[in-house]
Amino acid sequence: MKRAFTLLGLLASISAGAATNVAAPGSSPLVAQATAAAPVRAAAADNPRTNAAGAQLFTLANGMQLIVQPDHRAPTAVHMVWLRVGSMDEVDGTSGVAHVLEHMMFKGSKTVAPGDFSRRVAALGGRENAFTSRDYTGYYQQIPAQKLEDVMRLESDRFANMHWPDEEFKKEIEVVKEERRLRTEDQPRALLAEQLFATTFNASPYRRPVVGWMSDLDAMTPADVRAFHRQWYTPTNAVVVVAGDVQVDKVRALAEKYYGSLPAHAVPERKPRTEPEQRGLRRIAVKAPAEQAYVALAFRVPSLTRVQDLQASDRDALALLVLSAVFSGYDGARLERALTQGEQPVADSAGSSAMITGRGPALFLMTGVPAGGKTAQQVEDALRAELARVAREGISEAELARVKTQWIASTVYERDSVQNQAQELGSNWVQGFPLDAEERLLALLRTISAEEVQAVAAKYFGDDQLTIATLLPQPLEGARKRPAPAAGARH
Repeated sequence: MKRAFTLLGLLASISAGAATNVAAPGSSPLVAQATAAAPVRAAAADNPRTNAAGAQLFTLANGMQLIVQPDHRAPTAVHMVWLRVGSMDEVDGTSGVAHVLEHMMFKGSKTVAPGDFSRRVAALGGRENAFTSRDYTGYYQQIPAQKLEDVMRLESDRFANMHWPDEEFKKEIEVVKEERRLRTEDQPRALLAEQLFATTFNASPYRRPVVGWMSDLDAMTPADVRAFHRQWYTPTNAVVVVAGDVQVDKVRALAEKYYGSLPAHAVPERKPRTEPEQRGLRRIAVKAPAEQAYVALAFRVPSLTRVQDLQASDRDALALLVLSAVFSGYDGARLERALTQGEQPVADSAGSSAMITGRGPALFLMTGVPAGGKTAQQVEDALRAELARVAREGISEAELARVKTQWIASTVYERDSVQNQAQELGSNWVQGFPLDAEERLLALLRTISAEEVQAVAAKYFGDDQLTIATLLPQPLEGARKRPAPAAGARH
């Protein structure tokens, strides 16, 4: 089943164990670059301490939170630690430090030698990895349920007692640099995505790449990484999520034992970095060795800030989510039919994404690859023509019903995985959303009308809200040849 997004727009990178600005295999680099988008909010006053599926929320003695989701269909469990810190919390000059710290968390504690963490999880019959985005950092292990205490002991230890020699940093920073080269500098569309975000945003820290600028990686020191850990890795900025074949009371007791006694401190004040109003169309061209051109349109749109007591802008954000699904949320959706089919298709592929959730500004993205004999300008014109068509003619009730039905079906399907359940709960927590945010969101999406979708198509897609990036292909013989990723690369 084709699905262009997860309902809360946060999980594209996690399911693949990706950790920087990389989404699930095969997805657009723009989806990865925009895997988040809207200010952090405290959980609503009516935040339930349990959801319809049985998840429960607790606060440990030191302020750390715990979410437990029992699911007894298989003897496995997923253990995750999410921190409400990502690349948007960095300062200029140390871009990429959140992601580098994630790498270094695997390099030892005061009692665990470098590399032993992963070896011990594997010996338990488990698998593990981590991920970093603009909004959050997370670590996970999937293990046999009876091994939960073992990974809690390991994870809580490195959370509080990260310790490694400078020589480990010197080796690992080279791994991160090579990751940047392989995943951004040598990938034309990823390079374009990086430049698009740097152009779209002025004040917002979303302008910086998650992996960091190369000059900042070159200048980074072990002290930079340790200082970031001291600032942000505190129980008051984290949640433990456990889903699977577990008993709630036992998990709570284990969490208090291994996490509840960790020392805590207040997180640094998060000062607002409000993106100023855009005052005209922005356009960039990116030259890189490539076989095909590529065009990306990024429109500034409102964020989804809550899933109860909605404001007008929240309903607009939901209507934009529906619009994106109408455009490219299923096989044979509008963009596919209009741009890639017929006797003379203008594009080989085309898509859209409504990145309406997160801790920073939101974007509506449209992308396309010109068909043979067609230009990027023709694709750009065709994408904008489809927007104008919806603004003029609206969408059909059949299209609306189809995307709503697909959301319901795919949400049910995703819940078959305890990994997906844990991810959903962790991403809701990062947003400050209640435990039952997915149920609330589905209910709200059912109320979005075709008229609301037409209204947002007419409201948010003018030149003053738009940044356009075009990839200008250069000869492939200019492309650099690189070896396989360095040993030890986690992603």
